[in-house]
Amino acid sequence: MNLKTFPLFLVESALCCVLSRNSCAQLTGYIGSQQGQVLWEIQTDKAQYNFGDTVLFNLTFNSIVDSCTLHVRYSHLGYVVAQDSLDITSVNKIGWSWTSPHADYRGYFVDIFLTKAGLLLDHASTAVDVSSTWNRFPRYGFLSSYPFMQQTEMDSVAEVLNRYHINGLQFYDWQYKHNMPLKGTPQAPAPYWNDIANRINYFTTVSGYIQTAHAHAMKAMSYNLCYGAYANADQDGVATEWSLYKDTNHQTREVVQLPSGWASNIYLMDPSNAQWRAYLLRQEDSAFEALAFDGWQIDQLGDWGTMYNYAGQPVVVSNSFTSFIQGAKSYLNKDMVMNAVNQYGQSNIAQAPVDFLYSEVWDPSVNYSDLVSIINTNYALSGGHCSTVLAAYMDYNLGDNPGWFSTPGVLMTDAVIFASGGAHIELGEHMLCKEYFPNGNLQMTNELKGDLVHYYDFLTAYENLLRDSVRAATLQLFTSSGAQISSVQQLGALWYFVKQKNNLQILHLLNYTDAASLQWRDRYGTQPEPDTVRNVTISFSTDSFVKRVWTASPDFYGGADVDLSFTQDSGRISFTLPQIKYWDMVVIEYDSTLTGTLNRSSRAPVGYALGQNYPNPFNPTTVISYSLPVRTSVTLRVYDVLGKEIATLVDERQNAGIHSTTFDAGGLSSGVYFYRLTAGSFVETKKLMLMK
Repeated sequence: MNLKTFPLFLVESALCCVLSRNSCAQLTGYIGSQQGQVLWEIQTDKAQYNFGDTVLFNLTFNSIVDSCTLHVRYSHLGYVVAQDSLDITSVNKIGWSWTSPHADYRGYFVDIFLTKAGLLLDHASTAVDVSSTWNRFPRYGFLSSYPFMQQTEMDSVAEVLNRYHINGLQFYDWQYKHNMPLKGTPQAPAPYWNDIANRINYFTTVSGYIQTAHAHAMKAMSYNLCYGAYANADQDGVATEWSLYKDTNHQTREVVQLPSGWASNIYLMDPSNAQWRAYLLRQEDSAFEALAFDGWQIDQLGDWGTMYNYAGQPVVVSNSFTSFIQGAKSYLNKDMVMNAVNQYGQSNIAQAPVDFLYSEVWDPSVNYSDLVSIINTNYALSGGHCSTVLAAYMDYNLGDNPGWFSTPGVLMTDAVIFASGGAHIELGEHMLCKEYFPNGNLQMTNELKGDLVHYYDFLTAYENLLRDSVRAATLQLFTSSGAQISSVQQLGALWYFVKQKNNLQILHLLNYTDAASLQWRDRYGTQPEPDTVRNVTISFSTDSFVKRVWTASPDFYGGADVDLSFTQDSGRISFTLPQIKYWDMVVIEYDSTLTGTLNRSSRAPVGYALGQNYPNPFNPTTVISYSLPVRTSVTLRVYDVLGKEIATLVDERQNAGIHSTTFDAGGLSSGVYFYRLTAGSFVETKKLMLMK
């Protein structure tokens, strides 16, 4: 059965839950299952893969399924690269494998259709990241609690995060002391210890979590400050002369006051002090020898104002970050990530060997536009080489007490971050609401869990359009119906911005029409759920030929790509966006195969031209473009190899301009066909190939 033969309107009317995120994406417990009428949960075995790896899929059904067929479609940037069909007989789960293509750093969207006797029963989707390293497309999560746990408990947590394609974990506050992360020695580590909050952490849990992370191709990053020491650190070999002071006479040390009952306050050491660095690196090395961490998540405390070393000299802490990271990388030979608290020292961090840039966002960066600005700034600071992960804590004031996260605020913030090319560290054993990661006061509703499955699928599947050498572009959009659109973020409108990648223009539209505020943190969870805006007519001008317009959204159809009909007339492209809830992505694909060029004064083609259909080969739909220099009668017909007419695609008078039409060969057999354009005295024929 051809997977593209299911029209969306037919699917929606026949099965109200199929392809619908709101009704299908219900979860059990914490895990990101996609509950439909029949399909329950789809999992891959890893968060990312090397090219050529075998990807293992496991699909669980709601009940025993018999005499059905499972169709699987693997797509890259809106084009099918492979398909599978599996017959199902009396099972409640099924597994299969797919060998990933030999291309590095690519995201794939995976559509799964269940049919019986030619009828569509249900639909699910997931994504696959084929990347040899994690730093190009980081999807960062965390762990924050290490009591005694069975391996099955750790596996359960990791499987949940794996469903969100989390490919790196920050092990927050796993350590014994900031100045001595490992209790004991690498040869004889302590079985357990009290951490800074006097919680008991177990060595077997930390090591078990690392092993589990590696089994899912997740990086395990050891958290620690670059300049933290306990009050009794002198007993561990730390000299007070390495400290930072409030005064020039080294009378008052800089200290972070922590709640009573905690193990110690944290005294700040001078990260530019060579003796402190050497001491801390030895301690980190001992921890890495005992535990198979992949790298160091370095933390700091932001701008504390003027501080002094023991000699009374002022210390600008951020000036030491570049050399500190360089020294740590050289000594430890591990991955490096450093937190830029409110962007403090980010310009220095960006010059160091870090895997990506990590920004913890605080006031006054309170608006959605500030998140965009940080991501763009980091891109510029790194010369376009580093991705950005934002630590941006949602529903902050609600997190003072037990409760629930507000779904609209979280989704809108993630939409802004993901569309702008960033990622959001937010998922662990619970979701983050505070800078102290073990705070789990706020829980995710089942709705939010399911929604985020689709958001992370989308982030993974379309990573090459979201944050893979895309650059800002300028395009002025106009609308005649549906909603107000604006290139400036404002309440009551759809905000849009444009990116460019090769021959693709990527339009991002975010829905602020019902927003109560443009502040991302949504401190009290008051952001309302937006109404779906429908049938937004959008147009823009271009001198180039357009061969395809398609859209995808994490809010609809699980993120699957949907082709949009469009017109190109006298240099004007027009299309209708069917719907937008939080975030839609529209991709404009430009065609270099047409031989005509546009007359810049009249914005009309200077000659007739027939473009090669795209894609070709195809299954079962393809787009054919052509240009007309004057208004004329046009016919466009498709023939088989014997010359028999198969379809008439166009038969009318048309204005000068660029035109395109879609040919649906769903009812035809695989093979070679021909299409012929007749326009006035111009006649041209080209070949197309249908492969099912």
